[in-house]
Amino acid sequence: MYLLNEMLLFLPLVIYAWYRIRRLIAKRPFKHLWTAFYILLLLGYPAAESLSHRSVSAWTRPFMLAGYYALPLLLYLTLTVVVADLILGLARLTTLLSKETAQKPLFQRVRLGLFLILPVAVVVAGVVNYHTLRVRPYQLEVPRRSSESRQLTVVFAADFHLGNLTADRFLEKFVAKVNALNPDLVLIGGDVLEGHRAEEGTEKFAPPFRELRSKYGVYAVPGNHEGYGGNRDDFFARAGIKLLRDSVVKIDIVCYLVGRNDGRSRNRKSIEELLREVPDGLPVILLDHRPTDLERVSLNPVDIQLSGHTHHGQLFPVNFVTKRRYELSWGYLKKRETHFFVTSGVQLWGPPVRTAGYSEILDIKVVFRDGD
Repeated sequence: MYLLNEMLLFLPLVIYAWYRIRRLIAKRPFKHLWTAFYILLLLGYPAAESLSHRSVSAWTRPFMLAGYYALPLLLYLTLTVVVADLILGLARLTTLLSKETAQKPLFQRVRLGLFLILPVAVVVAGVVNYHTLRVRPYQLEVPRRSSESRQLTVVFAADFHLGNLTADRFLEKFVAKVNALNPDLVLIGGDVLEGHRAEEGTEKFAPPFRELRSKYGVYAVPGNHEGYGGNRDDFFARAGIKLLRDSVVKIDIVCYLVGRNDGRSRNRKSIEELLREVPDGLPVILLDHRPTDLERVSLNPVDIQLSGHTHHGQLFPVNFVTKRRYELSWGYLKKRETHFFVTSGVQLWGPPVRTAGYSEILDIKVVFRDGD
């Protein structure tokens, strides 16, 4: 189960946070109540993950949602306690805080309030951030070569993770935002569907995608989550999305679009193999779910690469882990003559809480310049 090993690794700190808060609670019945609540927090995420692999009914959905909220709440409870205790320990060592002051009932009540209120406030802010879908504009220049276009508006989105927790009108709002940008080309970077059954519950997500409007159509590459529920190619066909699996499409006399299979695919072609199918003369846009091989891609004639997958860690401070793992965890990077973009995603896997990155759509204005 994803993240379960990480939870077990940090279990000593999690237990420490329970113990420290319990000591600050004065009355014994409330101490027992706190222990019972903490056990529910510990069990919440594994229970939610178990429910996500089954058919979710109207009455089980709230329990699944509560279980997912438990994970970030537990994370920020632990961080708050550990960081606050480190600060108080330093204050004691430097005599900024006396032992007598630290033991006063008022001081203890303030600490308890901080430990309980701050994590909840952070999670609430993360929920609001998650549900606020932003448009991030970019503009860049690439060599025009023999392209007959002067400018191309590319709208890019990835990591929808559509499933049991997706709001009813979410896709309608997404489509409205995209169409308002008047895109020439709509590109989707994988992980559109969530869940472990190929067709269950996905039928309702296909029709809204067919409302997307763009001059040259809608294209996508598969992500790793597309592989969890079997073959999802039929879904993309019903949604009016052209799925690219290690294939190349010529977009009018404007550019070539190259779509890579997901990195876990055994039959994934190398970037060199794919580009052999691309004649010289037009700009090249590459879709790859994972932002890997940036160095290798930059050594090839690729003008733009668009990726997702990282979620930029989703929860602070996990974003520092993804920043170490990926050369580009989120945002924009130019490497040699290749422009790389990594989106933190439209939605998320698991907890609908985002304290690192934003829920976003990329609006990229590509200007084709003469002279190269």
